[in-house]
Amino acid sequence: MLNRRNFLTAAVGVAAAGTLAACAKEDGNSNGSSGGGSKALTLGFAQVGSESGWRTANTDSVKSAAKEAGINLKFSDAQQKPENQISAIRSYIAQGVDVIAFSPTVVKGWDVVLKEAKAKNIPVVLTDRSIETSDDSLYVTLVGSDFTDEGRRAAKILEKVLEKAGHKGAVKIAQLEGTTGSAPAIERAKGFKEVMDAEHKDDWKIVASQSGDFTRAGGKQVMSAFLQSNPDIDVLFAHNDDMGLGAIQAIEAAGKKPGKDILIVTIDGVKDGFVAMSEGKINAIVECNPLLGPQLMDVVKKVKNGEKVERWVKTKESDFMQDQAKAALPDRKY
Repeated sequence: MLNRRNFLTAAVGVAAAGTLAACAKEDGNSNGSSGGGSKALTLGFAQVGSESGWRTANTDSVKSAAKEAGINLKFSDAQQKPENQISAIRSYIAQGVDVIAFSPTVVKGWDVVLKEAKAKNIPVVLTDRSIETSDDSLYVTLVGSDFTDEGRRAAKILEKVLEKAGHKGAVKIAQLEGTTGSAPAIERAKGFKEVMDAEHKDDWKIVASQSGDFTRAGGKQVMSAFLQSNPDIDVLFAHNDDMGLGAIQAIEAAGKKPGKDILIVTIDGVKDGFVAMSEGKINAIVECNPLLGPQLMDVVKKVKNGEKVERWVKTKESDFMQDQAKAALPDRKY
């Protein structure tokens, strides 16, 4: 079985064109039972929404892990609106759940509702995304990935993509950002720029950067605008696969070849991304593992029991990216 960190080089053989790979609806149904007659732990989980293939996999992981752990899950879909998440959290507080977990749509604006949870002695766990707060005691821990490092890795793999494509000289980069104000959008952009400023100050330039809201439709719309104002873009860096996939449609509509005329690097590693990579339309994908469910349930149990947990529980490695590649390209050898 391939090591995740080695998937970068191994995936070269997967992609047909020699491409590179790197790395508020509430469902109150019970997903678990404790067995033995004891009361099941109840978790209120406020999800961002269903904006991408990554988020769908994340939601499935949380739901299945809760069932496996015997945890009673109350789930809500915020449809990418902070106000819907705040409403869901208040609902969980009123219901007296044991623990609240949520993946914040944006980094700011949570102190008031989290103080309400604290007043009721309901611990809060962040998943996937971080927040900015005036009081660190308002949440116990974050279970999630290092988005800044993902941005750095995207920049480093772009170096290899450019080398393989034989590109010389100045590089004009368009950046499709995630949801404005969200942790992954802020931190992925930060990590990419760190490498760019340190190692490519004289030859790389971001000529266009705008949010596509992590959606395929947003990626298509924004990329269309990019191409009108900057028709000579060399590279697209998309903060997730779905925006990159939408951008491919816009690039093709403009009469250009994605993966050749415009080199594309994305982040996530979902099945549709690998399909596009096998077609030579995406040049590299940096992994972000969405399968946080088992780790989250482990943390939730510890928090409820009063056990000490780390302030940041980093996402464990998994076979997610390799599994997505296999699903996209079942006839390939791995």
